[in-house]
Amino acid sequence: MTLRIFTAVLLAAGTLVIGQASAQAPDLNAIPDKMPFATPYGPPISMDRANAVIAAGVAEAKKRGWDLNIAVVDPHGELKAFGRMDNAQFASIPIAQHKARVAARYRRPSRAFEDGVQKAGLNYLMTLDDVIASRGGIPLVEDGKIIGAVGCSGGTGSQDEAVCTAAAAVVNK
Repeated sequence: MTLRIFTAVLLAAGTLVIGQASAQAPDLNAIPDKMPFATPYGPPISMDRANAVIAAGVAEAKKRGWDLNIAVVDPHGELKAFGRMDNAQFASIPIAQHKARVAARYRRPSRAFEDGVQKAGLNYLMTLDDVIASRGGIPLVEDGKIIGAVGCSGGTGSQDEAVCTAAAAVVNK
């Protein structure tokens, strides 16, 4: 008898949680008036500026005692400059590049995908080509146009994003 009551309570609680989650889901049939994330692409970031973005990221990471990988890509998502700090984990080399590539190609911070999946339950985002749902990729915007993006990896998502934000500040004013 106790097992039946426990099972009934558990099922009721599960139904309540599922009902709340579906009540918070965004309306995927809503049609926005304006195109989201429509920043136009511009000419590619120069090598000198890309290296300055890397240097700013390395300076921020060193200040905090974090060893990261930092990648800068052009608007197409192709690698322009890369920095691997001495003790940064090897697995994060392609992840930093991936975060930067996604930020450039999709014209939005990679955190938008993380938030979409984690907070809004938009799991379909993971079916889009080349998406990474992890913060730490930020577009570089100059004169209202995307000239590239920076991606950081090797720490937690919040550490990667903090260093990326400092690195992107070289361009994003």
